[in-house]
Amino acid sequence: MKFSIGGSLKLAFRPWVEGLENIPAEGPAILASNHLSFSDSFFLPAVLDRKVTFIAKAEYFTSPGVKGKLTAAFFKGVGQLPVDRSGARGAGEAAIKSGIEVIERGELFGIYPEGTRSPDGRLYRGKPGGLARVALATGAPVIPVAMIDTEKIQPPGKVVPKLMRPGIRIGKPLDFSRYRGMENDRFILRSVTDEVMYEIMKLSGQEYVDIYATAAKRQIADAEKAAKAVKE
Repeated sequence: MKFSIGGSLKLAFRPWVEGLENIPAEGPAILASNHLSFSDSFFLPAVLDRKVTFIAKAEYFTSPGVKGKLTAAFFKGVGQLPVDRSGARGAGEAAIKSGIEVIERGELFGIYPEGTRSPDGRLYRGKPGGLARVALATGAPVIPVAMIDTEKIQPPGKVVPKLMRPGIRIGKPLDFSRYRGMENDRFILRSVTDEVMYEIMKLSGQEYVDIYATAAKRQIADAEKAAKAVKE
């Protein structure tokens, strides 16, 4: 997959990268990234020598028919782990368990603290559950990552991607081992998450919005619905 998909991405889009030296050559680490585009999970692994494992919704792995099998094989090949998101709490616990297992194997675990793609290119408040709990349960370093301009390659509604150079900035590892074993303290979880989000903001240069991206998406949808009702 790195040779076929990753090689093609690098050849076509020529992503620039800063801070590759901050990725350890071996051993576990958590890559915490902003989330601008569906392609983030492809560009980041493409520029690294090591495999990165992300979480993906279970529907990608369970769709019926030949297309479903091909989709499942593709996502497994690029290092995605299926998580059933039908129940929010159960999904969160499954994601945390999967992340811990990846770290315990000595691998790289990729996570988007915002929980969903940014609706407008700004950086939103990080959710304290997954990232902080995996970091505190394992003691693994957290490496902040900023994806740059990936949302411009294929904006919503566009089928054909725009050929342009996205960027990736990789920050220095953050050590939260002093909090290890405190993953059930919500104040510690919030503090760890906010520290990571601050580093991502510095790397990305994004405007920070202190609400969750899911709430922002609801506000946008409600505003569009209200505007449509006025026109009618």
